[in-house]
Amino acid sequence: MVCMRQAEAEQLVIQHSLYDALYRTALYSSTLRCSNRPRHASLLRQIVAGPRARHPEAGLDLCYVTDNIIATSGPSGTYPQRYYRNPLDSLVKFLDYKHGEDWAIWEFRAEGTGYPDSEVYNRVYHYPFPDHHPPPFALIPNIMASMRNWLHEKEGRVVVVHCKAGKGRSGTASCSYLISEEGWPVDKALQRFTQRRMRPNMGKGVSIPSQLRWIGYVDRWKHNKLYVERQIEVLEIHCWALRDGVKIQVEGFVKDGKIIKNFHTFTREEREVVRGEVKTTTMSQAVQEVMYKNGLGRSNSKKGGPKPQAPTPDEQTGTGDQALEKDVAIGDVSAVKQLDSTKEDMQTGDVVFRPSRRVVLPTNDINIDIERRNKAAFDLTMVTAVAHVWFNAYFEGNGPEQNGVADESGVFEIGWDAMDGIKGSSRRGTQAFEKIAIVWRALKPNEGETNVVITEPKEGEEVEQASPADWTGETDITPSEGKDLGLRTSSPTTSNTNISKASSIKEAFNSKPQQIITVPGRGSQDSSRDDVKPHGPNGETVVQKPGIISSMLGSSGGSGNANESGPKTNLSSQVDGPAHCRAGGATEDGASFPTNSVEGTVTGKQHVSTDELPDGKAEDHLETAKEHALGHLGKKKQLSS
Repeated sequence: MVCMRQAEAEQLVIQHSLYDALYRTALYSSTLRCSNRPRHASLLRQIVAGPRARHPEAGLDLCYVTDNIIATSGPSGTYPQRYYRNPLDSLVKFLDYKHGEDWAIWEFRAEGTGYPDSEVYNRVYHYPFPDHHPPPFALIPNIMASMRNWLHEKEGRVVVVHCKAGKGRSGTASCSYLISEEGWPVDKALQRFTQRRMRPNMGKGVSIPSQLRWIGYVDRWKHNKLYVERQIEVLEIHCWALRDGVKIQVEGFVKDGKIIKNFHTFTREEREVVRGEVKTTTMSQAVQEVMYKNGLGRSNSKKGGPKPQAPTPDEQTGTGDQALEKDVAIGDVSAVKQLDSTKEDMQTGDVVFRPSRRVVLPTNDINIDIERRNKAAFDLTMVTAVAHVWFNAYFEGNGPEQNGVADESGVFEIGWDAMDGIKGSSRRGTQAFEKIAIVWRALKPNEGETNVVITEPKEGEEVEQASPADWTGETDITPSEGKDLGLRTSSPTTSNTNISKASSIKEAFNSKPQQIITVPGRGSQDSSRDDVKPHGPNGETVVQKPGIISSMLGSSGGSGNANESGPKTNLSSQVDGPAHCRAGGATEDGASFPTNSVEGTVTGKQHVSTDELPDGKAEDHLETAKEHALGHLGKKKQLSS
């Protein structure tokens, strides 16, 4: 009897276990069907996040740089972006859970946020600028002040910064805040952002050279937090060891920094070869250069010569001439001749570009964009080099160190290997030149717009935002949008055939040109800026050597005037902003700065229209970067033959 009851009990247990197993199987199958897309989406997000660290609790692509600064990639509330970006509702839910109402977003996306402001309770501050570029420096004071005001108004608040990947632009803003508002050293701020934002041994958080240069500018700006916006004229561009097929463009910000405008593209008629010869590179030679760049070139061992060795760290820091000159003894004539012969074999020349018309940019921010093309078959060209570099004339003119009175002129010099690569990477392709020097000067108040003094708003004062981009998406933001290495159509309809055609150049006049770029053994050091001298169309010197001019406003300064080589320009601007910015005076630490008592100087936020730049058109007729390309100045576009 007891055995029968025990057997029945065991049978009931087995039946119950079977029913429970069937129920769990059905429930798991249903859950699997419902969660199939999210699991795939989570995998895609991990792939897209790549080297960036994910928050272990939230499962989102975000990190806490400090207790009150959160960096995240750009969220999205629409498909298909939700599959591989942070879902907006998940991000909002996490922030609400962790911080209640004590969070706000700072976004820097000129391409559009991907969500309306209402989805984040309208707690969003807009300061958009293009991807893979530094911000217009005039935005920095307001970005820093708005973040500071939000955090200081109530304890426990957090700032959420995001761009597209939450790395370059977000890292620039985060590190700038730590440096300027919390007193962090530059190296410590960059190290903290890398440690918190990136996976171990997966690269730096902020890696683009121009963005790192801007962070260095912020470190110099923080002492008096004074910035003077000026209009800058590009006078000349000097290139050492220039290869053929190189196109050089001068670009700057318009529309509060949301769009990058091409102000000038140099043509073959605007360049003068002062030493060597820029010889044509055939397609086979271009392919060999690309192969050699990628370590696929032929070894010298086949010819009985020594095998190539990896460069030492010291050799890696030198480029072009510096590497060739390393073992050349002073006064060794044979070595110098051998160096010249080596350069001739490289088919390069030292070149000066002088614009045929005045090139005036509305702000201190200047971008030099480089592209090299080599002609291929079937009406195609191979793009073998792409790079660019940003610099700011106020900081290159030592404005912070001179209490806001920056040099009236200067020269910015940089080597090829120090320039920005393609889409924020270090890829630049083959070497287009060894180094480049840009000769610039600031317009005087009587030549154009008055200078604008920009100070950081004081704590508690209202801070202006920039106008936001269309959240559904913006295109044609930069002239170089979509540039990459590889085969392209030979001559786009918007280009001029004499811009990047690969050919040698010889001077049209018989007189020997003045040698303004020298080489070792010819009386100067190749890396010295002393031999970089700007000249006007008629050969006259228009700018004195940098460092001589001690005053920016109301000074005769340089030895030349822009009016000597072109018509006088009257440039207009609209000045607005908080009242404290217009009044001038002194910073919190007691340092004085220029005020309206100085002729030609005003204060406040600057917006410079392009309609009265030389041969310019109104901005409302130039909505996209493509419309800002070559041809915007009323010139008839020439189709290539």
